Amino acid sequence: MIKKCEHPGCTKAGVCRAPKTRELKEYWLFCKEHAAEYNKNWNYYADMTPEEIEADWETRVFGTPLKDDKNSNKSESEYIKFLNDFLTGRATFDKTPHRITKPANVISALKVFDLPLSASWREITTKYRALAKKHHPDTSSDKNNSTQEFTKISNAYDTLKKYFGKK
Repeated sequence: MIKKCEHPGCTKAGVCRAPKTRELKEYWLFCKEHAAEYNKNWNYYADMTPEEIEADWETRVFGTPLKDDKNSNKSESEYIKFLNDFLTGRATFDKTPHRITKPANVISALKVFDLPLSASWREITTKYRALAKKHHPDTSSDKNNSTQEFTKISNAYDTLKKYFGKK
């Protein structure tokens, strides 16, 4: 449902959100013109001291204000350990490689198209169209092999259609 712009006297559609407070949980709905005017004059850090601004920025970037020694030292040691593990290759995420598993018939079908296991449906359809056009018996110059190749391509495409749930 489209609502009316919340600027007094405006009758245009309110299609742009503009924050009401720093918490960014409530928003005004304005038309484009009034949203641009509001955002140009709105300051996230209004009514904050420079120290409060710095603490807010540090909390948003690092998860804790850096002046909070107890929490920042704890976070710092965890971060240093993470960086060390990452740089030396001993992190747990390096020890277990991510594997893509698919049924054998799907893997075979992807091999027909010479596509990786991570191929998207869009990549599959693009490759199918190109191969079908190249090997179609009516248009191919090699009539002997084109029928067999086209049948293989079509069967592989049907297998992938079933796997991806396409009709």
